[in-house]
Amino acid sequence: MVPLLLLPLLWGALGSLEQQHPGYEIEVQESVTVQEGLCVHVPCSFSYPWSSWSSSSELYTYWYRDGANTNYSAPVVSTKWNKPVRRETQGRFLLADPTTNNCSLDIRDARGSDRGRYFFRVERGNSVKYNYVMKKLHLMVTALTEKPHIRVREPLESGRPTRLACSLPGACEGGRPLTFSWTGAAVDSLDPKNRSSSVLTFTPRPRDHGTSLTCQVKREGSQWTTQTTIRLNVSYAPQNLTIGVSFRNDPVILPKVFKNLQTTSLSILEGEALRLRCEADSNPPAELSWFWGSPGLNATPLSSTAILELPRVGPAQEGEFTCQARHPLGSHSVSLILS
Repeated sequence: MVPLLLLPLLWGALGSLEQQHPGYEIEVQESVTVQEGLCVHVPCSFSYPWSSWSSSSELYTYWYRDGANTNYSAPVVSTKWNKPVRRETQGRFLLADPTTNNCSLDIRDARGSDRGRYFFRVERGNSVKYNYVMKKLHLMVTALTEKPHIRVREPLESGRPTRLACSLPGACEGGRPLTFSWTGAAVDSLDPKNRSSSVLTFTPRPRDHGTSLTCQVKREGSQWTTQTTIRLNVSYAPQNLTIGVSFRNDPVILPKVFKNLQTTSLSILEGEALRLRCEADSNPPAELSWFWGSPGLNATPLSSTAILELPRVGPAQEGEFTCQARHPLGSHSVSLILS
């Protein structure tokens, strides 16, 4: 026979008879998964019989590892300021304000050693000492596979300064500090301080389009690193316009033209079949059109593609042919004079 004086101790420590007490309820996820080094919030609410406590008594709440004897073992977290907690969870496991019946648990910088089951306990005065062992929290800690996320305010525009932000989903304030580093042809010449911030500021150039940009995240005090690489999509106006000429199946590529309305002359024989091809380097691709002479505001193009076919060149075709590259960031043109 168990002495009557020992019953309260067994009751509080083991919770073996607590399911017989109505009014003690808890709502909490029974299984929660978090990746190692990240943070997780476990929502939780509880209730207990209002008639069993005095309003002058302080309310204290705790989370314990499954199997712990609450009379002797330290909790993993406590709202009682002078109650020691386990060293390995101190400062990483946080409890919500219990006065609102909130037993939510926040875990920072999750570790493999945190794996296991936990139960919640409430204390108020001498009459409320209860372990909610009927519904326990099972915490699973898995290997870290999360990748950084790079937020880009697209479209990137050549010549316009922009900011890119790198973050690690699941990380939180108060966890182990993270360090960031950026690498890529577009940013290698930037100030190292800029490249070691979670927010990168730089001005894209046309040559940066299609290049790789990598954000690497390291966790201080460990060898762990993770990274994400993206390809930059930089919009830029037409540049390096060229005109290619082919006749009698012999291709002739004229020199590149870099300035608006710079012209190139070409002498041809009467009766030649001629094909003119216009090319422009831009992103997104420019709309290419061919015009006779300099295109006016409402001029009708000879061709609305990059190709202009001249089946038989004669005196009527002598003169200036202009290729216009139209683009949201600016239009450019190049001309060819046939004689």
